[in-house]
Amino acid sequence: MPRILIAECKQEVSTFNPYLSHYDDFDISYGAAILDVHRGLPSEIGGALTVFEAAGIELVPTYSARSITSGGTLGAADFRRIADEFLAAIRSAPPVDGVYFSLHGAMASEDEFDPEGYLLAETRKILGESVPIVTSLDLHGVLTDRMLQHNDAITAYHTYPHVDFYDTGVRAARLLLRIMSGEVKPVMAKVEIPALVRGDELITATGLFGRSIRAAQALEQSGALAAGMFIGNPFTDVPDLRSNSFVITDGDAAAAEREALQLAADFWQVREHLHMNLTSLSEAVDIAQEITSGTVIFADPADATSSGASGDSNAILRALKDAGYQGRALMPFVDPPAVEAAFKAGVGAVIQITIGGQMDSRFEPLPITARVRLLSDGDFINESHGSVWHGGITAVLEAHNYTLVVTSRAVSLYDRSL
Repeated sequence: MPRILIAECKQEVSTFNPYLSHYDDFDISYGAAILDVHRGLPSEIGGALTVFEAAGIELVPTYSARSITSGGTLGAADFRRIADEFLAAIRSAPPVDGVYFSLHGAMASEDEFDPEGYLLAETRKILGESVPIVTSLDLHGVLTDRMLQHNDAITAYHTYPHVDFYDTGVRAARLLLRIMSGEVKPVMAKVEIPALVRGDELITATGLFGRSIRAAQALEQSGALAAGMFIGNPFTDVPDLRSNSFVITDGDAAAAEREALQLAADFWQVREHLHMNLTSLSEAVDIAQEITSGTVIFADPADATSSGASGDSNAILRALKDAGYQGRALMPFVDPPAVEAAFKAGVGAVIQITIGGQMDSRFEPLPITARVRLLSDGDFINESHGSVWHGGITAVLEAHNYTLVVTSRAVSLYDRSL
């Protein structure tokens, strides 16, 4: 019975976050516990498991480090600990016929700008060149030469917002089995694109970027082993940060290079449209003041915890208060001292605190008076994966017409379960 090793290491960082992330910001699992976490979930490993188990593969789960949310640059000692544990688990595994890794692609530590590439290179030293490795990645990953050198093949998300975690794992698992059987001999090509993009045109279902993804999918449907686009995380400021196209074919290097170049050229032609026209905060407040019904959404991507920011900007709240905005508003914050004060006072108490500016020195703490409406342990089951996320102890505060959801640790906010 063929034997496949499974391992996972996933984190996306913002190098602009003034706070480092640490080992304790990861959920760590070993051995069979990894399968217990993912089996039945719409995750990459969950998808891969359905393929491997249907094929009668003996699974060798080794190590999983999943960041609780995106965060700041990973501390050097913290990455060293994760890497040591990751590689030790691989060394202690029995001989295997193939390897499936679930990685993100946008990690960075204080002294390693390409953690995924490092883990892949060290894995090669342990297992040798003859054992095929296939890795699934986020399309916001930073695709490096070292990552490609030590992979036999890769797959990447084809959706943004991401909804194809499971399918990406399925594609990786199927490709690994084909490589192991000798059915295909993958060759990979990537083209570097000197562009960083953001905005609504990246929504694959409706935006221009969707054309690039559909072109990559068409290549897969017409015989390419894998194809896709990486647009990087603009907040992961490392030397290899850029956009990339990639194509993997069965032994046809010229075709892989030709098609990857075409994907890159088409992307390049529309690059100027792949940016969001931003609205100034003062103008946005004026718009909100003029609207008498419906909902106005303020998006602050630079402070998005789902991209690794600290989540403690109070600029929008301050602007609304200064303008005397009388409508209702719902706002998230990361502010441990405010949460601690709420827990000390209890539900129903009125407290005088400051909000925001506790971590990022660009923001001054804003004094407010608030009533403690609700207290929580901050654990919730997210709808995207069905796994448990941890926001730390959490308080819901009512400050006049503003409802503030205040967590004690950063947690991704795109899931309404919070």
